[in-house]
Amino acid sequence: MKTLLYIGNKLNSFRINQSPIHVLEPLLIRECHKMFSVSSKKNIVFRLIDMLWACIKYRKKVDFVLIDTYSTLNFYYAFFVSQFCRFLKLRYIPILHGGNLPNRLESCPKLSKLIFNNAYKNVAPSLYMQSSFEALGYSNLVCIPNSIEIKNYPFKIRNIDKIKLLWVRSFSKIYNPLLAIQVLKALKDKHIDVELCMVGPDNDGSLEETKKYAEKLNLKVIFTGKLEKEEWVGISKNFNVFINTTNFDNMPVSVIEAMALGLPIISTNVGGLPFLITNEVDGILIPPNNVEAFVQAIIEIKNQPEKIKTMVISARKTAEQFDWNIVKNQWIKLLK
Repeated sequence: MKTLLYIGNKLNSFRINQSPIHVLEPLLIRECHKMFSVSSKKNIVFRLIDMLWACIKYRKKVDFVLIDTYSTLNFYYAFFVSQFCRFLKLRYIPILHGGNLPNRLESCPKLSKLIFNNAYKNVAPSLYMQSSFEALGYSNLVCIPNSIEIKNYPFKIRNIDKIKLLWVRSFSKIYNPLLAIQVLKALKDKHIDVELCMVGPDNDGSLEETKKYAEKLNLKVIFTGKLEKEEWVGISKNFNVFINTTNFDNMPVSVIEAMALGLPIISTNVGGLPFLITNEVDGILIPPNNVEAFVQAIIEIKNQPEKIKTMVISARKTAEQFDWNIVKNQWIKLLK
């Protein structure tokens, strides 16, 4: 058994989706690891202080410090916490999230080297992230994917008489939610019977922008806001195509979950998605920001039921590889 300090976003808000710390912490505790974790402070300065204080408070108790690391503001949390860990002689492990993190390596090379070269190990949740880091000269990486508990995702092969699109993500410009509205409009312009449900909280004002855009185009769209995992898995039974419109991505758990549920996946071919989805085998990959490509893929799904049945069965098998009962062995090996 190891004692761990987990540094991440513990805020529990209607405005944000469940963060990695909420998922991984209880799973590691279940494997008999003792865990301390921070921070739930809303103020960014107080949050950083809380993180640094936790390093001092638990420095004689912990074997490793896990640090959720992103490309935006959190990058600087990771920098200060990692350097403080070095000062305290604590072994730290950044967990590399966010599809835009490789760009941060290039825009902040000195800070990046201080964080990642001095880590005990860097955990990449995808081969995309691992290869991106290795291409820039980093070598101390291990790929441990994001995990799900497959038992919580009932597999269902869906009929596609009427197209019912499901989009699940936080509303942020990098995830391009407006594209989903444009796809809906293009399908309706072709007189195709279709509906769209968009699930997720607002991140940067994009939810209101998307709602206004739908209203402007006189389109009826279901906006649920943030839902708990069990809630969106429940409503997914009523939909039959999952669309992922993002411009940047790493290894999105929502896509893995949709694969586990038996939803046919159409996703932009960006970031870690081609490392997760083999095109035309367990999903359909298309160029980013391309309405017509989405429309053609959706029509293909509707017109080829036997092909899609084979595809979703393959996708389920892929998703099963992300089950915690498999992934946990990689964490056990790392933390030995």
